[in-house]
Parts: sequence; C-alpha cells; structure tokens
Amino acid sequence: MASETLGGMVFVEANGQRLETLVAGTGGAKLAVLLHGFPESNHSWRFQIPLLVKLGYEVWAPNLRGYGQSAKPPHMRDYAIEHLMEDVAQLIDQASNGRPVTLIAHDWGAIIAWAFAASSLRPLERLVILNVPHPARMAEGLRTWQQIKKSWYIFFFQLPWLPEKLLAAAGAKAIGRAFSALAMDQTNFGPEILQIYRDNALIPGALTAMVNYYRAAAQTPGLANFSRDKVTPIRVPTLMIWGEEDLALGVELTDGYEGLVEDLTLIRLKGVGHWVQQEAPQAVNQHLRAWLAQ
Repeated sequence: MASETLGGMVFVEANGQRLETLVAGTGGAKLAVLLHGFPESNHSWRFQIPLLVKLGYEVWAPNLRGYGQSAKPPHMRDYAIEHLMEDVAQLIDQASNGRPVTLIAHDWGAIIAWAFAASSLRPLERLVILNVPHPARMAEGLRTWQQIKKSWYIFFFQLPWLPEKLLAAAGAKAIGRAFSALAMDQTNFGPEILQIYRDNALIPGALTAMVNYYRAAAQTPGLANFSRDKVTPIRVPTLMIWGEEDLALGVELTDGYEGLVEDLTLIRLKGVGHWVQQEAPQAVNQHLRAWLAQ
C-alpha cells in the first residue's frame, strides 16, 4: 500500500493500545476514519482510500487491535465493545483537529461504528456502513433459524483454542478460503491479496485476538446495551451499502431501522457478496462519492 494516494503507515497510541494506522491525504479539510472487519486489515480499503483523498479527506485507516502490527492485548474481555469504541474515540481525538469526521466501516468495524454512533461518543458528520446490520437488528436476526444457520461460526468461535488451531492450519488456508467462499466475484482476491490476510493471521497472537472479538461479543454485556428497547436513535446521516448475496448475513437485516436510524440511505448491490468494498469497488465508490457530495 505504498503510493501517494494510499499514504503510509504510522503507529498511534490510543486507549493504551499501539495501533498501526495508514494515513493518507494529510491536510485534507475533512477526516475519514475507516474501520475494517474480520479477518481483514486496513488493506481492505485499498480501493476507497484514493477516492477519499481526491474528495479532500485526510484518511486514517487503523489496523484494529489484534490485527497487523497493532497491539494484541491477551484477554478476551480486552475485546469488549466499550474498549473497541474507545480506541476509535481516542484515534479521532488525535486525528480530527476540529475537522468534521466521517466514519466508514465494514463487518466488525461496522459493529464498532454502529455502537459508536449510537453512543454519540464523539461528534460525527456522516456514517457509512457496509454489510453489517445495527446491533439491535443483528440480535433480532439471531432469534431466527434462518440467520442462526448463517452465523454458525459465531457459536463455533466460543470454543477455546480449537478455532485458532483450525484457522492457522496449512498456513492459514482457511483465512484465504473465507474470502473465496463468500465472494461472488473473486477478481480482486488473487493469491497475492489472500496472502496478505493469511500472513496477518499468522502473526503471533493475531488469531486469538480476532476470535476474541466474537467471544467478547457473546460473553460480555456491552452489545446488549444496543437492543431496540435501550438504544438511542442515530441522528447522524447514515449510508448503508449492502451486497445482496452475503452468505453470512441475510439481506432482510437491512429492513426494520425505524427507531434505530433517523436518516438512513440504503443501497443494495445485486450479485455482490459480503466483501462488498473489495468485490465491487467501482459501484461502492460511485455511491460513496454521490452520497458524500450531497
């Protein structure tokens, strides 16, 4: 990811964690913070970073705690949602310098972003979510057999040590297969891209950290605070882009946002899977550009 438009890596101390962060477009009038998902890294934003820089944003794309060369705290509770949100809050504190902030997030990054916006932890100008429902809708979805079948891996990840062992086998082959299995169009997931994610997963402590996101979600109470009866509606203008062929999350999870988000724009992309911003970057960037210009 070394080019003028893709910026360079720096290490940022936030919430007691050393976060490896890609910074691009230094000096932009607005700030965009990009949060990746599992089992990705900030490399998953390689198609969006040049666009955002051209649109006048300074971009900060951290490797979340546990990923890449970022800190990997050892305990399951270190990955509870309140800690993940505070990482983002303190990253914004260092990056914003009073500039308007747009938070753009996918998968686990999007879970953090939903919770962050619902908590009003820091002011946001805009929120962009890719292929993950609001935590309240996810909780509701997990009451249906249809979504439980899709989310089998969440329950598997609650086991000790075994998920890490299987994910690491054969040079983290299963990590590469996660992309090829869920992508409808594998054009942007060649061997060199999959190797980046496989290598990141094999960094000591990384797989346990990645799986601990799921363990903490199930075994700590934080996400329960975002159920429909407890949550404050998000007032930040929100764009949700969703690949309709997501095999892990049902498209019905894009419905039912009354009382959760006051200003929601939903874009559904046909024939696109879970890794939407990597699989269909031209479509995602087109909608992102148009919505940010409004």
